[in-house]
This record gives sequence, structure tokens and C-alpha cells, in this order.
Amino acid sequence: MRQGSEASIVAVVQVESDTGAAVRAAMEAAAIERFVAAGARIAVKPNLGWDLFIPGSITSPAVLAAVLDQLAGRAAELVVIEADQVLENVHSVYQRCFAALCRERGISFVNMSRAARRTVELEGAGALHRVTLSEALEGRSLVTVPVMKTHDKTGLSGAIKNQWGCLPETRHNYHLVIDPALVDILRLTRPAFGVVDATVALEGNGPKTGRPKIMNLILASGDPVALDAVQAYLMGFEAGEVEHVRLCGEAGLGEHRLDKIVVRGPALEPLRRPFRRAGHNFVSQVELTLRRSLLRPLVFHTPLFDLMALGAKLWYHAWSWFGPRRRLWREALRHPLYGPQWSCARKS
Repeated sequence: MRQGSEASIVAVVQVESDTGAAVRAAMEAAAIERFVAAGARIAVKPNLGWDLFIPGSITSPAVLAAVLDQLAGRAAELVVIEADQVLENVHSVYQRCFAALCRERGISFVNMSRAARRTVELEGAGALHRVTLSEALEGRSLVTVPVMKTHDKTGLSGAIKNQWGCLPETRHNYHLVIDPALVDILRLTRPAFGVVDATVALEGNGPKTGRPKIMNLILASGDPVALDAVQAYLMGFEAGEVEHVRLCGEAGLGEHRLDKIVVRGPALEPLRRPFRRAGHNFVSQVELTLRRSLLRPLVFHTPLFDLMALGAKLWYHAWSWFGPRRRLWREALRHPLYGPQWSCARKS
């Protein structure tokens, strides 16, 4: 990797026996102080996009707690933010697995779907010409904390895709133009710093119906594009294969070329473990088929959509009980280091 003071830095740290220590080491190696000023107001955006608590599908409580602890000494104000999906009430997700750790630290939670919003117009947008964004983002340095996983519409979900949740619940209407939309969302809500939870990742039909994959890694950077480029390499993607990462790099929003990124940590090649790619599960196949059909206005812009969303929710719950991956979740839940943090999952 090319050395240089202006090069994008990505820290890669292997987790040994202490997740918190690995998070702290990664954030320090990636020079958090260069990107998040002391005394800043900070909003931390994890991925809490599912209430079934499959390890690898959402940011782990231990990683989020470690990031908050590391930021606490720098912040004048620290909040955790996330937003609802059409299929998920993020408040219930937060209450079951994350409220206690925030309460212990005196940190509040903002559901962006229930907070005030303002309309933003983006000149030269590829897809998001006029959108509303939560006022919770204003005047705050954004720290994104995604989980390493595959995604059926974008290849992978990471430091760029995690800001998709900053859009209103109707963001699903951009699924057919999701790659240029992700360039736009990065322009609108570029995080100051990112920490990727790659302790337990997710491969296969992510972002939900995948299988946990133990990676034992934490990644951190002040460049979300470089962070995703390194993540993509570790997951087995070839250079430029993940379209939204390439587009963001070409738009000057970060460094997507691996040979221009300074990696602080062990050599990447021995850590590279190709992931099973994401295909479209039943819900995703039905959605995309309908979006491309003449039925699109009827399905997505009438009360019929509420019925479709209920059907999708029921399908996901049936899949979680009877799907072939449940045994793998149980194995992840029994992991001696990572399993105990998911005690809330056992109450599901």
C-alpha cells in the first residue's frame, strides 16, 4: 500500500480475547482525532435494521458499546440514531438489545423516523434530487457503525450503505436506482468516521436471510469509501466489482482503489475469506418483479402496500423459525466471546 500523509487510512485489527480492546485499537490506528474534533456533538449510527437478532445481521451490542466508550471522552454530546423500516419498528429493536447499554452511559436514542425533518435539494443528484433528512443529523459529526455483510441489491452493506437508514421509510422506492442513490446519500450524510463490526459477519442472502460468518475483525477509517473498498476485498470481491463503492470513488467522495489506501494492521491477503454472494430471497424477488411491472403504482402507492408489507413480515418470521440457517445462528450464539452479548436474542 502506498504511504503518504494524504492517503486514506484503514485500520484492520484482529479480535483476540477482548472486543472492546480491538475497537479501541482500530479507532486509534485510524486516527480518530483527525476526523472527530474534541468537544464535538456526535451522532452514532449503528445498523439496527432487524428485530430477529441474528448475529451478523445487525451491529453487535459489544461493538456499539466499545465505540460509545471510545467517543465518550471526545464528545460534548453523544447520541445513538437509527430509523424505522417499512417492516421494522426500530424502537423495539433498540429497547430489547441496546437500551440498557445506552442507559448505563447516559446516552440518548433518536429514532429519525419520529424526529423533525427538513427538505434538502441536491444539485447534480443521480437519484435523490429532493429528500427529507432528520434534523438529528444537523450540527453533529456522524460516526457510522455498520456490520460486515452481503446485500442482495448492492453486493455488500457497509460504511456507505449504512446511511441508507437516514432516508425516510419510503426509501424502498429507490431500490431500482440504489447505486446512484447511495452516491447521493454519501454526499448528503458523509460520516466523519466509520467502524465496521466484522466480528460476526453475514454471508449469503443478506442483508437479512444470510448465515453468520465469524471474521474476528474490526475495521476503522475516516474515509467510508476506502473502508468499504477494504471490506469488499476481505469479503472476496474484486476491485471495482461493488458498483456503489466504485461510483463513490469516481465521484471524489473517497478512495476506492485498494493500491492507494494505507492499511494499518496485518496483511490483508491471509485475512481474505470469500463470502457467499447474496441472491434475492422470496420477498426481494417479489418486490423487484412488481417494481418493474405495470402494477407498480397500484402496489407501492396505495393501501395495498401495507398488506404486502405484512405478508413480507410474516414470511421473514416463518423463515426464521423453519429456514435451514437456524442451526448456524445457534452456533454463533454459543460462541464463547460473541455469544453472550446476544442474550436478548434468546428471549425472542
